[in-house]
This record gives sequence, structure tokens and C-alpha cells, in this order.
Amino acid sequence: MSGKEMIVVTTMEIPGKKVVGVLGIAKGNTVRARNIGRDIGAGFKSMVGGEIKTYTEMISHAREEAYNRMVNEAIDMGADAVIGFRFMTSMIMAGASEMLAYGTAVKLK
Repeated sequence: MSGKEMIVVTTMEIPGKKVVGVLGIAKGNTVRARNIGRDIGAGFKSMVGGEIKTYTEMISHAREEAYNRMVNEAIDMGADAVIGFRFMTSMIMAGASEMLAYGTAVKLK
């Protein structure tokens, strides 16, 4: 890509661009575990209601990490863009979950 910004879209087309090659699935993931200190604070917060900011921050960081890993994989594949981008999450074990970012790495014209 040499200095250009990677285009990442949730759609299957990019206005003004033509997909000329599909390179494969680009993906990035991270597994995050809860923290006992956060759990205690979250337990108190759940009694009174409202946003649990430490978990919001943890999920936000997990999304960013997974996204960056996906973009880096797409760059390594020689892609100009990632189309059909999605996030997915799944529980790995009690207290730990995976954040996965994935999409189709493509060449553009």
C-alpha cells in the first residue's frame, strides 16, 4: 500500500472503485479476560444500573486490536481494501471472550 490508507467498508462495493481481484479473508483477533478488580466494581454498578465503563473500555480496546490485526493481515496480502467487514465475538471460557474482525481482502482499480 506504500503510504496509502487502507479502505475498510461493511459493504460489498466501494463507490468509484472496481474490485479486480479477491485475495482472501483477512482476519484479526484478540482474546480478553475479565479482571477481578473490574468485576467487583461492575458488580456494584450492576446493583444501581448504568454503564460499566471499565468493560466498555475493554471491549473498545479489543475491537481496535482485532481491527488493526485484520488491516495488517490485509496489507501483508497486498490488498488495497477490505470489503464486507464485520466484528464477531464469542466466549472462549468463563470470563474470557474473543473479538474477531474479518472481511474480504481485495485489489482495486
